[in-house]
Amino acid sequence: MTPQAAIEAAIANCQMVVDLYLSDLTEEETMHRPGEGLNHIRWQLGHLIVSEHKFMDHVAPGSVPTLPDGFADRYRKETATIDDASQFDSLAELKRLYSNIREATLTALANCSAERLDEPSGIEYAPRVADVFILQGTHWLMHAGQWAVIRRQLGREPMF
Repeated sequence: MTPQAAIEAAIANCQMVVDLYLSDLTEEETMHRPGEGLNHIRWQLGHLIVSEHKFMDHVAPGSVPTLPDGFADRYRKETATIDDASQFDSLAELKRLYSNIREATLTALANCSAERLDEPSGIEYAPRVADVFILQGTHWLMHAGQWAVIRRQLGREPMF
Protein backbone atom coordinates (compact mmCIF):
# COMPACT_ATOMS: atom_id res chain seq x y z
CA MET A 1 0.00 0.00 0.00
CA THR A 2 1.31 3.42 -0.90
CA PRO A 3 1.42 6.20 1.70
CA GLN A 4 -1.21 8.04 -0.34
CA ALA A 5 -3.53 5.01 -0.23
CA ALA A 6 -3.03 4.60 3.53
CA ILE A 7 -3.82 8.25 4.17
CA GLU A 8 -6.85 8.07 1.85
CA ALA A 9 -8.13 5.01 3.74
CA ALA A 10 -7.79 6.83 7.07
CA ILE A 11 -9.62 9.88 5.72
CA ALA A 12 -12.37 7.63 4.30
CA ASN A 13 -12.85 5.93 7.68
CA CYS A 14 -13.26 9.31 9.37
CA GLN A 15 -15.58 10.49 6.61
CA MET A 16 -17.80 7.45 7.10
CA VAL A 17 -18.39 8.44 10.75
CA VAL A 18 -19.03 12.08 9.82
CA ASP A 19 -21.48 11.15 7.07
CA LEU A 20 -23.39 8.74 9.32
CA TYR A 21 -23.66 11.25 12.16
CA LEU A 22 -25.04 13.87 9.77
CA SER A 23 -27.26 11.50 7.78
CA ASP A 24 -30.50 11.89 9.72
CA LEU A 25 -30.19 15.32 11.35
CA THR A 26 -32.59 18.10 10.47
CA GLU A 27 -31.66 21.71 9.81
CA GLU A 28 -33.06 22.65 13.22
CA GLU A 29 -31.13 19.90 15.00
CA THR A 30 -27.84 21.14 13.58
CA MET A 31 -28.35 24.33 15.60
CA HIS A 32 -28.57 22.44 18.92
CA ARG A 33 -25.87 23.34 21.44
CA PRO A 34 -24.83 20.45 23.71
CA GLY A 35 -24.10 22.86 26.56
CA GLU A 36 -23.49 26.48 27.40
CA GLY A 37 -20.63 27.92 25.38
CA LEU A 38 -20.39 24.86 23.11
CA ASN A 39 -20.72 25.08 19.34
CA HIS A 40 -23.61 23.81 17.25
CA ILE A 41 -23.00 21.49 14.32
CA ARG A 42 -23.85 24.10 11.70
CA TRP A 43 -21.01 26.39 12.83
CA GLN A 44 -18.64 23.45 13.24
CA LEU A 45 -19.29 22.29 9.67
CA GLY A 46 -18.45 25.71 8.28
CA HIS A 47 -15.34 25.86 10.46
CA LEU A 48 -14.21 22.44 9.21
CA ILE A 49 -14.75 23.40 5.58
CA VAL A 50 -12.82 26.65 6.01
CA SER A 51 -10.03 24.78 7.81
CA GLU A 52 -9.70 22.05 5.20
CA HIS A 53 -9.70 24.67 2.45
CA LYS A 54 -6.96 26.64 4.23
CA PHE A 55 -4.79 23.58 4.88
CA MET A 56 -5.09 22.23 1.36
CA ASP A 57 -4.37 25.61 -0.17
CA HIS A 58 -1.27 25.74 2.05
CA VAL A 59 0.21 22.38 0.97
CA ALA A 60 -1.27 22.19 -2.55
CA PRO A 61 -1.94 25.79 -3.67
CA GLY A 62 -4.79 26.12 -6.14
CA SER A 63 -5.98 22.55 -5.58
CA VAL A 64 -9.27 23.40 -3.87
CA PRO A 65 -12.24 25.25 -5.29
CA THR A 66 -12.82 28.80 -4.10
CA LEU A 67 -15.26 29.14 -1.22
CA PRO A 68 -18.37 31.29 -1.79
CA ASP A 69 -17.99 35.00 -1.06
CA GLY A 70 -18.23 35.70 2.66
CA PHE A 71 -18.19 32.02 3.62
CA ALA A 72 -15.05 32.15 5.79
CA ASP A 73 -16.38 35.24 7.56
CA ARG A 74 -19.56 33.40 8.57
CA TYR A 75 -17.51 30.72 10.35
CA ARG A 76 -14.93 32.76 12.27
CA LYS A 77 -14.39 32.16 15.98
CA GLU A 78 -16.38 35.34 16.64
CA THR A 79 -19.52 33.93 14.98
CA ALA A 80 -19.60 30.70 17.00
CA THR A 81 -21.98 32.24 19.56
CA ILE A 82 -24.67 33.11 17.01
CA ASP A 83 -27.87 31.07 17.35
CA ASP A 84 -29.72 32.55 14.35
CA ALA A 85 -29.74 29.79 11.72
CA SER A 86 -30.24 32.34 8.95
CA GLN A 87 -26.69 33.60 9.60
CA PHE A 88 -25.26 30.26 8.45
CA ASP A 89 -25.48 28.15 5.33
CA SER A 90 -28.03 25.34 5.18
CA LEU A 91 -27.02 21.82 6.08
CA ALA A 92 -27.51 20.81 2.43
CA GLU A 93 -25.18 23.58 1.23
CA LEU A 94 -22.57 22.73 3.87
CA LYS A 95 -22.67 19.06 2.82
CA ARG A 96 -22.26 20.10 -0.83
CA LEU A 97 -19.26 22.29 -0.05
CA TYR A 98 -17.77 19.59 2.18
CA SER A 99 -18.08 17.07 -0.64
CA ASN A 100 -16.42 19.44 -3.14
CA ILE A 101 -13.55 20.32 -0.82
CA ARG A 102 -13.04 16.69 0.19
CA GLU A 103 -12.94 15.57 -3.45
CA ALA A 104 -10.27 18.20 -4.13
CA THR A 105 -8.32 17.08 -1.04
CA LEU A 106 -8.30 13.48 -2.21
CA THR A 107 -7.25 14.53 -5.72
CA ALA A 108 -4.40 16.62 -4.27
CA LEU A 109 -3.36 13.63 -2.16
CA ALA A 110 -3.39 11.30 -5.17
CA ASN A 111 -1.22 13.77 -7.07
CA CYS A 112 1.23 14.21 -4.18
CA SER A 113 4.47 12.25 -4.44
CA ALA A 114 5.81 10.24 -1.51
CA GLU A 115 8.73 12.65 -1.40
CA ARG A 116 6.41 15.64 -1.15
CA LEU A 117 4.44 13.96 1.65
CA ASP A 118 7.65 13.81 3.68
CA GLU A 119 8.49 17.50 3.20
CA PRO A 120 8.02 20.03 6.01
CA SER A 121 4.62 21.71 6.00
CA GLY A 122 5.53 24.79 7.99
CA ILE A 123 2.73 23.98 10.47
CA GLU A 124 3.91 23.20 13.99
CA TYR A 125 1.17 20.69 14.90
CA ALA A 126 1.26 19.00 11.47
CA PRO A 127 4.98 19.15 10.66
CA ARG A 128 5.01 17.16 7.39
CA VAL A 129 2.78 17.47 4.36
CA ALA A 130 1.52 13.94 5.13
CA ASP A 131 0.45 15.14 8.58
CA VAL A 132 -1.61 17.92 7.01
CA PHE A 133 -3.46 15.40 4.84
CA ILE A 134 -4.02 13.09 7.83
CA LEU A 135 -5.38 16.05 9.79
CA GLN A 136 -8.21 16.38 7.25
CA GLY A 137 -9.71 13.16 8.55
CA THR A 138 -8.86 13.48 12.24
CA HIS A 139 -10.04 17.08 12.59
CA TRP A 140 -13.46 16.13 11.24
CA LEU A 141 -13.55 13.01 13.42
CA MET A 142 -12.73 15.04 16.53
CA HIS A 143 -15.75 17.26 15.88
CA ALA A 144 -17.90 14.21 15.08
CA GLY A 145 -17.18 13.02 18.61
CA GLN A 146 -18.95 16.16 19.82
CA TRP A 147 -21.86 15.36 17.50
CA ALA A 148 -22.27 11.99 19.22
CA VAL A 149 -23.20 13.90 22.39
CA ILE A 150 -25.62 16.13 20.46
CA ARG A 151 -27.22 13.09 18.85
CA ARG A 152 -27.78 11.44 22.25
CA GLN A 153 -29.26 14.67 23.64
CA LEU A 154 -31.65 14.67 20.67
CA GLY A 155 -32.77 11.12 21.54
CA ARG A 156 -30.81 9.26 18.85
CA GLU A 157 -29.48 5.78 19.58
CA PRO A 158 -25.71 5.29 19.41
CA MET A 159 -24.45 4.42 15.93
CA PHE A 160 -21.26 2.77 17.13
